[in-house]
Amino acid sequence: MRLSSLLLFSGIAVCALCALVNSEVEGIPEDKLLVVTVATKETDGYRRFLRTAKHFNYTVKVLGRGQKWKGGDYMSAPGGGQKVRLLKEGLKEMKDDHQIILFIDSYDVVFASGPKELLKKFQQAKHRVVFSSETLIWPDRHLEDKYPHVREGNRFLGSGGFIGYLPNIKELVANWTGDDGDSDQLFFTKIYTDQSKRKSINITLDNKCRLFQNLHGALDDVVLKFEDHQVRVRNVLYDTLPVIIHGNGPTKLQINYLGNYIPNTWTFESGCTVCHEDLRSLSALQENEYPLVVIGIFIQQPTPFVTVFFERLLKLQYPKNKLKLFIFNKEAHHQRQVQSFLKDYGSLYEKVTVIEPEEEMDGAASRNLGLDLCRRDQDCDYFFSLDIEVVLKNKDTLKILIEQNLPIVAPMITRGGRLWSNFWGALSGDGYYARSEDYVDIVQGRRVGVWNVPYVSNVYLVKAGLLQRELKDYELFSSSDPDMAFCHNIRNKGIFMYVTNMHTFGRILSTENYQTGHLHNDLWQIFENPVDWEERYIHENYTRIMKDKLIENPCPDVYWFPVFSSVACNHMIEEMEHYGKWSGGANVDNRIHGGYENVPTIDIHMTQINFEKEWQKFLVEYVVPITEKMFPGYYTKAHFELAFVVRYKPDEQPSLRPHHDASTFTVNIALNQVGLDYQGGGCRFLRYDCSIQAPRKGWALLHPGRLTHYHEGLPTTAGVRYIAVSFVDP
Repeated sequence: MRLSSLLLFSGIAVCALCALVNSEVEGIPEDKLLVVTVATKETDGYRRFLRTAKHFNYTVKVLGRGQKWKGGDYMSAPGGGQKVRLLKEGLKEMKDDHQIILFIDSYDVVFASGPKELLKKFQQAKHRVVFSSETLIWPDRHLEDKYPHVREGNRFLGSGGFIGYLPNIKELVANWTGDDGDSDQLFFTKIYTDQSKRKSINITLDNKCRLFQNLHGALDDVVLKFEDHQVRVRNVLYDTLPVIIHGNGPTKLQINYLGNYIPNTWTFESGCTVCHEDLRSLSALQENEYPLVVIGIFIQQPTPFVTVFFERLLKLQYPKNKLKLFIFNKEAHHQRQVQSFLKDYGSLYEKVTVIEPEEEMDGAASRNLGLDLCRRDQDCDYFFSLDIEVVLKNKDTLKILIEQNLPIVAPMITRGGRLWSNFWGALSGDGYYARSEDYVDIVQGRRVGVWNVPYVSNVYLVKAGLLQRELKDYELFSSSDPDMAFCHNIRNKGIFMYVTNMHTFGRILSTENYQTGHLHNDLWQIFENPVDWEERYIHENYTRIMKDKLIENPCPDVYWFPVFSSVACNHMIEEMEHYGKWSGGANVDNRIHGGYENVPTIDIHMTQINFEKEWQKFLVEYVVPITEKMFPGYYTKAHFELAFVVRYKPDEQPSLRPHHDASTFTVNIALNQVGLDYQGGGCRFLRYDCSIQAPRKGWALLHPGRLTHYHEGLPTTAGVRYIAVSFVDP
């Protein structure tokens, strides 16, 4: 009898073991898994969570929708009891004892893998309930001694994620009687540290982060792993690939960074895989159906190329009757440009509001006012913030940003030759700039996409709905650092900010060393903003000179090519006339070495207007390459003995007698147009009996100065002729 009983018991044990082995081999069916989360409102983080869940085909049940959150701000203090209450209530209607419940936060959580891997790792834990683990104990340090010791891995429980069988989860929360503001972390910690309860419910921790990765206290342990069209988070301390990533506590920015890549949001093979989802297309709309945009233009310091800014604003591809302008101008220096633009084009826009310098409003107040104009305008759909130093080269920028359909999105702009941009990839511990691992790749275009970032500035688009709901507070900017304050307030509301480098949008000007003591101060920007200087002042055909053979040869060893734009010519003339101290055309000239000029002209030297360094830079960049091409074997650093603007007038000095120039070669640029501005004029080379009688505005004559090219200035018979002359030696 004893033998048969023993055999029967042994048989039962073997069968049970076999069933357990088969169960582990077969795995838990994926349809038995239900993801449960609490979300009282739809935030950007919640939408990201759902997107990652959908990517892996998780089934999600959301509790608490539309309810008021009463669980406190447990970022800084214990809270979250409302989640436990809602879970307890939600479990009552569930009856399947084989159901697996995954209870996790949603606002700061992303999935990195699918249900199959999650359930397999859950089975391998060999417990009925598995909690996430942490390196830090929270919220009661006095409970540390009650925690069981572990050989390896995290010792402490994290309440932001756990998985288990339905009956065990019900038992886990059965005794919850706390208030909504009580600590869920403390509640679960006390259960886990009670040995009898821990065994009764059969709880363990995911000590090595195989299922859950809490980021708080573990940022140095986590890296991105790119492999075969996949992106995972790898815990390098335990060499594990967690399925669920949780930006708990003060690690919201880090989960946002990781969320730019996982799950397969961006890969090296495919680039951005979600950048074309949920777009708001404008292509099918009539112009009168376009969203209405308030453009806030902010002029806070003397800035170069303001006239060009307004020219580009005018060319923005968007219906003008769907644009309202709010212009804040703190600088009296720029009133002329603002007033000129509004006089000529202000009537094209739906509405224009201007804050002038005399109103003495500071920058933060102006930005708060601009946002509030949109907030209180029932017709406003977007606020487009645009600083005056932004160079928007892409005429479709506004359309592109609207079509992204994001709460706040900035077009990435950079500063030429530097790694500066209008976004930060990370923040330091004190809330200032820190460089993220991907920052350089994004700025240099090696990674292209739409990026969740903690800081944007200078130019960005804000949905009006945000201003009317989540951002009702008027004081979003503060005077100490307006942009920092704005982004801080946005982050605190859980609103995501994005920057896109899917297109080339433009750049930002340097305002350093910008002087306002001249008439046309932009002429002096060749060093600080060389690209903008070139676009403004160099002839549009200059870059085609070699390719399209635009250099002409009107006389022996005389070369003629386009170099100055019409604007450059006009500005040079106006600058010289504004300065006004023309020489008298006498031989005695104290401006030059030796004090005597053999062949005097009525002129103003570049040195007199402090333009000599800028002029030499111009010669080096735009004249020297032509010189070296036309005179092979000759190399020059463009040191000039003299550089000046000459004025010819019939009643003043109409012409110039035959002479040699005191130079190795001479550059002579026509600054105005024959037939329109003057009659006559030109240059005759006597040795070759060759004349150039119709100089083209902005074109340069390049010829040897000494010995071979004896020449004269032909008479100007009407009007006023201006030329810019340089005597260049090696």
